[in-house]
Amino acid sequence: MINLNKKSFKKFDFVLLVTTILLSIYGIVMIYSATLSLNSTRYVETQAISTIIGLIAILVLIFFDYQILEKLYIPIYILSIGLLVAVLLVGVGDEQWGSRSWLYIGSFGFQPAEFAKLGIIISLAKIIDKNKENINSPKVLAKVLIFAFVPVALILRQPDLGTAIVFVFFTAVMLFVAGLRIKYYLVALGAGILSLPIVWLQMDNYQKERILNFINPERDASNTGYQALQSKIAIGSGKIFGRGLFNGTQTQLNYLPEKQTDFIFAVLVEELGFIGGAILLLLYFIMLMRMIKIAKNTTDTFASLVITGIASLMFFHIFQNVGMTIGLMPITGIPLPFMSYGGTFQLINLVCVGIVLSIGLHKEGLNF
Repeated sequence: MINLNKKSFKKFDFVLLVTTILLSIYGIVMIYSATLSLNSTRYVETQAISTIIGLIAILVLIFFDYQILEKLYIPIYILSIGLLVAVLLVGVGDEQWGSRSWLYIGSFGFQPAEFAKLGIIISLAKIIDKNKENINSPKVLAKVLIFAFVPVALILRQPDLGTAIVFVFFTAVMLFVAGLRIKYYLVALGAGILSLPIVWLQMDNYQKERILNFINPERDASNTGYQALQSKIAIGSGKIFGRGLFNGTQTQLNYLPEKQTDFIFAVLVEELGFIGGAILLLLYFIMLMRMIKIAKNTTDTFASLVITGIASLMFFHIFQNVGMTIGLMPITGIPLPFMSYGGTFQLINLVCVGIVLSIGLHKEGLNF
């Protein structure tokens, strides 16, 4: 179907691929360290299997014409919405995590919101592309926003405020890149500030506790504030070079809750120190810059918006996760790309990279 030659592969972004592989290996090593005291290899095995499947997906996507996604944007949107509706009807997790966000098919469990993130980015990119000439028209903008915020409303019903904010963020960035005027953002900001009392009243108790603990970290150090406090202790004790891989006190003695998922960054910095954390952030920086470069070099608005959505999705996850582990952001349960344990999350992140690489390879038109 595709006539690939040496000239075509000169456009392939090997730096992005290698950076992604290094991040995935880094993550598997840290998950192994985080779960070493649990005497279970299932976390590492699941992450490794998801990584292998994801890398295979990247190889497939390299030979995949991304414009097929553009043509299928409506089915992709319907599937994304269907998954989010299904999790409200038959999903699980509200008793254990406070949010009904998992679907199980037999013994296989996954988070539909992770698939929906990519699905909505693809669908939204096409809708914006179709309406880009009139994106500042109130009527057109309202249509786009309704399209974008249906999944947000469904996610808020789970309830999962953190994931809903992710959707809002990448939607805002994609619209900005498409040329939406600043005045709309100022209006949205004002409306958001005015609605804060209503939002507060609608929050569950555990969400309110997270906000109050963010404002005053010491208010409930032995209960609701325990996780954030232990995270900062772990990061602070790492200093410059860390306590050594597999030797973190907070990690190996199980003082740090959710250490293999949301708080994997605290594990990394405790054991590998500031140097280890800086290396991770450097890899993220390289990854995001390569994505932005590909987005800038393509003349296809749809493709550029898809990459913009993926890059902003990754950026928000990185910013929020690192911020909450060091106490600069409230705890929201948002995982760290390629590092946090989670089969669905890892697979979707790799598929996102595969789509970006596919756009970078095909953006000037291969012979299909």
